[in-house]
Amino acid sequence: MDYILLTVFVLGYLGIALEHNIKIDKAASALLTGTVLWGLFVLGYQEIPPHLGEMFADFSSGSHGGHGSLSQFYEHRLMHHMQEISSILFFLLGAMTIVELVDAHEGFRVITDKINTTSKVKLMWIICILTFFFSAILDNLTTSIVMISLLRKLVDDKEMRWLFAGMVVVSANAGGAWSPIGDVTTTMLWIGGQLSTSVIIINLILPSLVAMLVPLVVLSFRLKGEVVRPVYHNTLGSEPTTKFERNLVFAVGVGGLLFVPVFKTATHLPPFMGMMLSLGMIWLITERLHHKKNVELKSPLSVIGVLRKIDTASVLFFLGILLAVAALQEAGHLILAATSLRETLHDIYLIDMAIGLLSAIVDNVPLVAASMGMYEIVQPDMVTDVWSAAFVQDGAFWQFLAYCAGTGGSALIIGSAAGVAVMGLERIDFVWYLKNISLLAILGYFAGAGVYLLMFAL
Repeated sequence: MDYILLTVFVLGYLGIALEHNIKIDKAASALLTGTVLWGLFVLGYQEIPPHLGEMFADFSSGSHGGHGSLSQFYEHRLMHHMQEISSILFFLLGAMTIVELVDAHEGFRVITDKINTTSKVKLMWIICILTFFFSAILDNLTTSIVMISLLRKLVDDKEMRWLFAGMVVVSANAGGAWSPIGDVTTTMLWIGGQLSTSVIIINLILPSLVAMLVPLVVLSFRLKGEVVRPVYHNTLGSEPTTKFERNLVFAVGVGGLLFVPVFKTATHLPPFMGMMLSLGMIWLITERLHHKKNVELKSPLSVIGVLRKIDTASVLFFLGILLAVAALQEAGHLILAATSLRETLHDIYLIDMAIGLLSAIVDNVPLVAASMGMYEIVQPDMVTDVWSAAFVQDGAFWQFLAYCAGTGGSALIIGSAAGVAVMGLERIDFVWYLKNISLLAILGYFAGAGVYLLMFAL
């Protein structure tokens, strides 16, 4: 059964990668892969997998008074994963709606009107640097959505916009790695007590910056000429929104996105709650802002009107991918991979780098979660050698893991939440990204890793 699950997973990924060749939308392949894997897992594992034995015992004796069946337990595990998955999907839906609403009000003109250059090289540097620092303040997923919306105002040619979007993925992941709220894996290590805020920022900002700068510099030698900006034809009249309305909605939208990590830190509630609060606030403001306008003018500027433009297929694609990875996690494949790394690579830095590259194939969240479960935080008074010293709070293993898991996913477009979102929004071809961005991302990944090793390991 293990081999069957892996075969289905590989076939599903091939379906996603070859979307344009087989003429089947990647959302369909992802949904089929995720749901079939869970079906096979439930039907094929009639005996509880060893790594779930303790959980099953607790479930049977606790929640169901000793009468919890295996099928009920699998349903319970699925719903456990759906808590995390739905949290991400609602977060994504809220962020996409806010960004689309700002876009409908032409709010991004506040930024695009100030970017006057049409030079491909200069524009690439501006976009990547903005993405890098926005990602640290917001998070890599939200930043990617915002930057794709900006790119649609700045670059008309589809393939050239894909090149910019690919570098947005690299920059967003690099920017998220050095901030406690920039990437979900860094946040996990921060909340879990493995890393403290100051260590994350001070020790990882330079390697993360290098991971973005190296591919950016290499790409700068390839880019020549000017970009052509798109020409928009307004169907609502010459000025659908006033300058005050544009600035207000932009300020409330961006302020709402920035409020999400603040809300999470203050309440410890999942990020999607802060995103829904921000969406509710901007919904209320825009309803009052346009309540006197006729239906034709008001509809495209309302949240209800904007929701019709949201790419639901991208959300379903995300659902399928996360379900597929969760099924492999439940079957024990990710834990097996992490254990194999520990047994074959007897060096903490090699283990972290392997986890980073592996996160480009499967999601980095369960890989980091497996690592956190395998390696406990060592108390300073229990340190006996160099190996155990790497696992103390703020130890080298945890620091380098945050960098590798955060940036390694850029190697493939389906290797990170930012990449999946950009792939869905821009309909980027998997193979195109592999040919044009993957090598650059890997080059940046190893360059940043080298900088970290020079700073702390050598």
